[in-house]
Amino acid sequence: MSANLTPGPFGKSFTDLLASPALTVLRMAALAASQDDGIDEDSLDLMYEQVAAGVLADLAPEIIWRELARGLSARAPSRMLRALRECDALAVLLPEVDALFGVPQIADDPDQVDIGEHLLRTVDEAARRDAPFAVRYAALVFNVGKSDSPREHLPVHYRHIERGMPRIEAISARFGVPDDCLDLALLANAECERVHRAAEMRAGSITAMLERVDAFGQPERFDRLMTLCTCDFRAYPGRASRPYPKAAMLRTALSACRNADEAAIAAARGDQRSKAADALLEARAQAVAAALRSKRWGDSE
Repeated sequence: MSANLTPGPFGKSFTDLLASPALTVLRMAALAASQDDGIDEDSLDLMYEQVAAGVLADLAPEIIWRELARGLSARAPSRMLRALRECDALAVLLPEVDALFGVPQIADDPDQVDIGEHLLRTVDEAARRDAPFAVRYAALVFNVGKSDSPREHLPVHYRHIERGMPRIEAISARFGVPDDCLDLALLANAECERVHRAAEMRAGSITAMLERVDAFGQPERFDRLMTLCTCDFRAYPGRASRPYPKAAMLRTALSACRNADEAAIAAARGDQRSKAADALLEARAQAVAAALRSKRWGDSE
C-alpha cells in the first residue's frame, strides 16, 4: 500500500488524487498524452460522471493550466484533448476550442477538413518536431475565431481574425498564460493564413510581411511563427511528410534583407529619417526580388 502513496509521474500522490476528483480527471487526461494508448472506456465513463457532477466548476484556474500545460508538453497532446472532449471536460475548460469540432475548413484533398480534428494533428506535429511550448499553445488556440463563422459562408471564415483576438486574450487571461505564448498565438491568428498565401512573385509584399511581423527585431518569434505555420501545413491530409515551401521562402527573403540593410543605411546616411526608411524598404525589396528571382512590387509595377 505504501507504494500507492508516493508521488507519481506528475508529482501528486494517489491519496491526493482520490481527494480531488477534478484533479483526477485532468491528471488522467494529461497522463494520456504521455502514453502510447488512450484511456480505457471504464475510466472515461468515470471521468464523464465526475464532469457531469460539476467537479470542475470550482477548480482553480492555475491548477487547470498546470495540467493542460503538462499535456501540451507531452509527446501526443491530442490524446489529452481527445480524452477531455470525450468526457465533456473540454467544453467546460476550453469551450472556445471545443466549439471548433464539427466546423469545416477548406483543404485540398479532401476539399474540407474538420477544424477540431485538424487542431489535434497540428498540436501533435508540434510535439513531433519538439517545438517550443509557445508554438504548442498557439496551435491550440489560434483558430478559435472560426467556431461561429456564418453558415452561409462555410467553409470560408470571414473576419475570423477579429473574432479570434479577444477570445485568445480571454483564454490567456483566464489561465494566466505566459506573455510569450499569448503574443505568438495572437500573431498566428493574424498571420498564419497570410503566410500560407505568400506569393513568390511579389517581393514588395513579402518584405512588408517581414516588417509587419517584426522578423528583423524579433527573429526568435519569427522562427516560432514559421514552425507553427509548418505544423499547420503538415496537419492537412497528405502533407505529413512534405516540406513547407513558404517557410523556406520567407527565411531566404529575411536573410537577403539582412544582407542589404547595412548598405542601404550607409547610403542614406545624412538624409532625413523618412528617406532612410524609404531607402531601406527599397533595398530590402530589391534584395528579396533578387533572392527569389521575382518582381520587386508585383504585376502592377
